[in-house]
Amino acid sequence: MYSKSEAKKLREDFWISFGKSFPYKWTLYDTKIKDFTFKFSFNTRKAQVQLAIEDPDKSIRKLYYNKLLSLKTILQEEYLPEAVFEEHFILENGKEIACVYVELPNVNIHNKATWQQTMVFLNYTMQQFEIFWAEYKDIIQEEK
Repeated sequence: MYSKSEAKKLREDFWISFGKSFPYKWTLYDTKIKDFTFKFSFNTRKAQVQLAIEDPDKSIRKLYYNKLLSLKTILQEEYLPEAVFEEHFILENGKEIACVYVELPNVNIHNKATWQQTMVFLNYTMQQFEIFWAEYKDIIQEEK
Protein backbone atom coordinates (compact mmCIF):
# COMPACT_ATOMS: atom_id res chain seq x y z
CA MET A 1 0.00 0.00 0.00
CA TYR A 2 1.28 3.42 -0.91
CA SER A 3 0.75 6.70 0.88
CA LYS A 4 -1.10 9.41 -1.04
CA SER A 5 2.15 11.20 -1.81
CA GLU A 6 3.87 7.99 -2.96
CA ALA A 7 0.90 7.10 -5.20
CA LYS A 8 0.87 10.63 -6.61
CA LYS A 9 4.61 10.41 -7.34
CA LEU A 10 4.14 7.06 -9.14
CA ARG A 11 1.36 8.55 -11.29
CA GLU A 12 3.50 11.58 -12.12
CA ASP A 13 6.48 9.35 -12.94
CA PHE A 14 4.37 7.19 -15.23
CA TRP A 15 2.92 10.09 -17.23
CA ILE A 16 6.32 11.81 -17.51
CA SER A 17 7.87 8.55 -18.68
CA PHE A 18 5.02 8.01 -21.16
CA GLY A 19 5.48 11.51 -22.58
CA LYS A 20 9.21 10.96 -22.99
CA SER A 21 8.82 7.48 -24.47
CA PHE A 22 6.08 8.49 -26.91
CA PRO A 23 6.50 12.20 -27.61
CA TYR A 24 3.56 13.25 -29.72
CA LYS A 25 1.05 16.10 -29.75
CA TRP A 26 -2.25 14.29 -29.26
CA THR A 27 -5.61 15.77 -30.31
CA LEU A 28 -7.14 15.25 -26.83
CA TYR A 29 -9.28 18.38 -26.28
CA ASP A 30 -8.67 19.96 -29.70
CA THR A 31 -11.63 18.37 -31.50
CA LYS A 32 -13.45 21.67 -32.19
CA ILE A 33 -16.51 20.13 -30.48
CA LYS A 34 -17.37 21.36 -26.99
CA ASP A 35 -17.09 18.59 -24.35
CA PHE A 36 -15.95 16.01 -26.95
CA THR A 37 -12.48 14.79 -25.99
CA PHE A 38 -9.96 11.98 -26.21
CA LYS A 39 -8.59 10.80 -22.86
CA PHE A 40 -5.97 8.51 -21.39
CA SER A 41 -6.45 6.87 -18.01
CA PHE A 42 -4.44 4.41 -15.97
CA ASN A 43 -5.17 3.30 -12.42
CA THR A 44 -4.59 0.30 -10.18
CA ARG A 45 -6.92 -1.98 -12.18
CA LYS A 46 -6.77 -1.01 -15.85
CA ALA A 47 -5.68 1.40 -18.55
CA GLN A 48 -8.14 3.00 -20.90
CA VAL A 49 -8.26 5.23 -23.95
CA GLN A 50 -11.57 6.97 -24.31
CA LEU A 51 -13.45 9.21 -26.66
CA ALA A 52 -15.71 11.02 -24.18
CA ILE A 53 -18.84 13.02 -24.92
CA GLU A 54 -19.40 15.02 -21.75
CA ASP A 55 -21.87 17.69 -22.79
CA PRO A 56 -24.31 18.28 -19.91
CA ASP A 57 -27.16 18.47 -22.44
CA LYS A 58 -28.37 14.88 -22.93
CA SER A 59 -29.72 15.61 -26.41
CA ILE A 60 -26.32 16.87 -27.60
CA ARG A 61 -24.58 13.86 -26.02
CA LYS A 62 -27.05 11.57 -27.79
CA LEU A 63 -26.53 13.37 -31.12
CA TYR A 64 -22.77 12.83 -31.08
CA TYR A 65 -23.06 9.33 -29.63
CA ASN A 66 -25.43 8.37 -32.47
CA LYS A 67 -22.96 9.75 -35.01
CA LEU A 68 -20.25 7.54 -33.50
CA LEU A 69 -22.66 4.62 -33.39
CA SER A 70 -23.30 5.05 -37.13
CA LEU A 71 -19.53 4.59 -37.62
CA LYS A 72 -19.23 1.65 -35.20
CA THR A 73 -18.67 -1.02 -37.84
CA ILE A 74 -15.94 1.03 -39.50
CA LEU A 75 -14.23 1.82 -36.18
CA GLN A 76 -14.29 -1.81 -35.06
CA GLU A 77 -13.41 -3.42 -38.39
CA GLU A 78 -10.71 -1.01 -39.54
CA TYR A 79 -9.22 0.55 -36.40
CA LEU A 80 -10.15 -0.80 -32.98
CA PRO A 81 -11.95 -4.16 -32.90
CA GLU A 82 -12.15 -4.03 -29.08
CA ALA A 83 -13.91 -0.65 -28.96
CA VAL A 84 -16.78 -0.56 -26.49
CA PHE A 85 -19.70 1.84 -27.01
CA GLU A 86 -21.58 3.09 -23.93
CA GLU A 87 -24.31 5.67 -24.18
CA HIS A 88 -24.73 5.89 -20.39
CA PHE A 89 -21.28 5.65 -18.81
CA ILE A 90 -20.95 6.74 -15.18
CA LEU A 91 -17.61 8.26 -14.15
CA GLU A 92 -16.13 7.69 -10.69
CA ASN A 93 -17.41 11.14 -9.67
CA GLY A 94 -20.98 10.11 -10.59
CA LYS A 95 -21.18 12.19 -13.77
CA GLU A 96 -22.92 10.53 -16.73
CA ILE A 97 -21.26 10.74 -20.14
CA ALA A 98 -21.42 8.86 -23.43
CA CYS A 99 -18.21 7.30 -24.67
CA VAL A 100 -16.33 4.86 -26.81
CA TYR A 101 -13.35 3.25 -25.15
CA VAL A 102 -10.75 0.51 -25.34
CA GLU A 103 -9.48 -1.01 -22.13
CA LEU A 104 -6.41 -2.94 -21.06
CA PRO A 105 -7.28 -4.93 -17.90
CA ASN A 106 -4.95 -6.35 -15.27
CA VAL A 107 -2.37 -3.56 -15.26
CA ASN A 108 -1.53 -1.39 -12.28
CA ILE A 109 -0.01 2.09 -12.22
CA HIS A 110 1.64 1.13 -8.92
CA ASN A 111 3.42 -1.80 -10.59
CA LYS A 112 6.26 -0.57 -12.78
CA ALA A 113 6.46 -4.02 -14.40
CA THR A 114 3.19 -3.20 -16.22
CA TRP A 115 4.23 0.26 -17.37
CA GLN A 116 5.84 -0.64 -20.70
CA GLN A 117 2.90 -2.81 -21.77
CA THR A 118 0.53 -0.02 -20.76
CA MET A 119 2.50 2.68 -22.60
CA VAL A 120 2.48 0.63 -25.80
CA PHE A 121 -1.27 0.05 -25.42
CA LEU A 122 -2.03 3.73 -24.76
CA ASN A 123 0.12 4.92 -27.65
CA TYR A 124 -1.23 2.40 -30.18
CA THR A 125 -4.86 2.80 -29.17
CA MET A 126 -4.79 6.59 -29.19
CA GLN A 127 -3.06 6.54 -32.58
CA GLN A 128 -5.87 4.37 -33.94
CA PHE A 129 -8.50 6.69 -32.48
CA GLU A 130 -6.74 9.68 -34.04
CA ILE A 131 -6.45 8.04 -37.47
CA PHE A 132 -10.18 7.28 -37.29
CA TRP A 133 -10.85 10.87 -36.15
CA ALA A 134 -8.82 12.34 -39.02
CA GLU A 135 -10.80 10.28 -41.51
CA TYR A 136 -14.30 10.83 -40.08
CA LYS A 137 -14.22 14.09 -38.11
CA ASP A 138 -16.10 15.97 -40.82
CA ILE A 139 -19.04 13.61 -40.40
CA ILE A 140 -18.88 13.81 -36.61
CA GLN A 141 -18.43 17.60 -36.51
CA GLU A 142 -21.22 18.22 -39.03
CA GLU A 143 -24.09 20.25 -37.56
CA LYS A 144 -27.11 18.05 -36.87
